[in-house]
Amino acid sequence: MRKPTCPPLSNLPLAGILTMNVPPNVLASVTAADASQAPSPVIDGRQSPAALAIARGTARYLHALGYCVVSELPLPSGRRADLVALGGDGEIIIVEIKSSVADFRADQKWMDYRRHCDRLFFATHADVPCDIFPADAGLIVADAFGATIVCEAPEQRIAAATRRSVMLRFAHAAALRLQALTDPQGPYNAEL
Repeated sequence: MRKPTCPPLSNLPLAGILTMNVPPNVLASVTAADASQAPSPVIDGRQSPAALAIARGTARYLHALGYCVVSELPLPSGRRADLVALGGDGEIIIVEIKSSVADFRADQKWMDYRRHCDRLFFATHADVPCDIFPADAGLIVADAFGATIVCEAPEQRIAAATRRSVMLRFAHAAALRLQALTDPQGPYNAEL
């Protein structure tokens, strides 16, 4: 397994985007009950514990490489991608999580994802044999704490209109999820 070089974190796109200017008195007014009502954008009951661990480790890894990640993103085709990563240069990566051989064999909708990304990866854990995954997609092996790229994904640049559509969905999903966390009783849950 190769170890890719990570860009320095000071070169993250949109510097300061991870900080919010919230006055301390507003933060203090949020009670523990409010926080417990906040929706979890990742866990929606459909994922197994193994899939959640793979998603977490893969998202951490992609973040370390300078990508922003949104999970369970609805695509223009109506499909829902497990992870979508957006690079500072506008590169779009989709990661399809497969936690077992049966999971991979039962679900072939990932073929549609190629139309919505520049690079397509599968992510799995070390107990799943790597040779079941297609050679024309990348492969990431992850656990709950990190990941590594076992096989790079070939780049297939998408059309500008498709890129715009996916990026708008990414931005809207991220903004709505952030708003739902800061306003748990707001009207945002149905839109996530």
